[in-house]
Amino acid sequence: MTRKPFDTTEQEQKEALYGVSQDTIRALEDALEDGEESQVHHLLAPFHAVDVAVVIEYLSPPLRHTLIEILRPHFDPEILAELNETVREEVMAQLGAREIAEALTGLESDEVVALIEDLDKDQQKEILESIPAPERVIVEEALTYPEDSAARLMQREIVCVPEFWTIADTMQHLSKDTQLPEKFYDLFVVDPKHIPIGGVPLNLLLRHPPSTKITDIMERDIKWIPALMDQEEVAHLFQKYGLVSAPVVNRSNRIIGMITLDDVVDVIDEEAEEDIMRLSRVTESDFYEPLLSTSYSRIRWLVITLFNTLMAALVISQFQHTIQKMVALAVLMPISAAMSGNAGMQVVTVTVRALATRELGGTNMSRAIWKEVLVGLINGVVFGGIMGFIAAFWFADPALGIVLGGALILNMGWAAVGGVVLPIVIDKMGMDPAISAGPFLTTTTDLLSFATFLGFAHLFLV
Repeated sequence: MTRKPFDTTEQEQKEALYGVSQDTIRALEDALEDGEESQVHHLLAPFHAVDVAVVIEYLSPPLRHTLIEILRPHFDPEILAELNETVREEVMAQLGAREIAEALTGLESDEVVALIEDLDKDQQKEILESIPAPERVIVEEALTYPEDSAARLMQREIVCVPEFWTIADTMQHLSKDTQLPEKFYDLFVVDPKHIPIGGVPLNLLLRHPPSTKITDIMERDIKWIPALMDQEEVAHLFQKYGLVSAPVVNRSNRIIGMITLDDVVDVIDEEAEEDIMRLSRVTESDFYEPLLSTSYSRIRWLVITLFNTLMAALVISQFQHTIQKMVALAVLMPISAAMSGNAGMQVVTVTVRALATRELGGTNMSRAIWKEVLVGLINGVVFGGIMGFIAAFWFADPALGIVLGGALILNMGWAAVGGVVLPIVIDKMGMDPAISAGPFLTTTTDLLSFATFLGFAHLFLV
């Protein structure tokens, strides 16, 4: 059967929009297994470096090694920037320091720093020694700044113009300068001390006569970013003020680089993914790490969970005689723990997000706590009433229903309080609430749920 031209076009359109299809990946695997290098090049030729990185991550380690060897003579350095950290280390180890150094010369300074900063000291030294001196000085200076700071995120390539220039002077400079950044959206006006005094979006250069002074069209209210500012704060600043780019300054307010929106998008994605992973105590690299490494990293958190369950079991063991006298308690006691635990995690998730986006703090903190307390109590009354009625009808014991309903109200109230207070306290202590708040909360809700439900049953039913 002859394939219609539309079918081919549709496939090409999908791949252009969404990246490499599964059919193409399977065809690539077959070509790699058969050693058909020309077919491999043909299949990968239409794709962006981001898509090639996805393919490299998708392949099994042996086929990945084969593909890198085929791409090696003309390896695109952009691929390295897009790879997962674990896979990137594997690829960089295969390429070697000299080839990596040659590849890195085609990247912006911020991308070079991002690639090198995750390597160990010996690997960094080996690669840096192979990089030309001017580029090496820039990278070494960047590595002296704290990790996750604005200075690590920024690119050193930047366009600055003096305040006495006209648009004509500026356009002439832009047409002749061979060291311009690959992508930039604003140029910055600086005084004789190289302190930024304004910014000019590129579109404004095209809307005014060449004789216009650059200071007449510049935006004076620009946001400086201190070199030591945390990258999360940078992302918040860009989001709050709708920035496209911003200058980075040192302690003397001298401009040393700039951060652009594409860098910030990566930070937002990275931080959001990190927080999501931390809520489950796993990492992004778990998918690519070796079997034993992944197992070990998860065991550490599972040990904490085991300790929590042992504590819950200890609480339950104190009511053995109560449970033996009334078997219905064993059937119903997981309900209180599950409901309060889930209700608490809802509050933790909302609170951690509010802390991350700077929506929670100062004057609205007490209001947020009281709101969550009231929501928790309302939900406790609703579900306490529902489950109390079900328990009373199920076991033909109204008193049992009252005990379960009362325990649910109390526990869901605490889950609401703990869900908002624990992340705030942990954040004030300088720790990450995305990691610590969940385990603390689930431990306390489990212990309190079993203790209150079984305790009320011991007091009023047995």
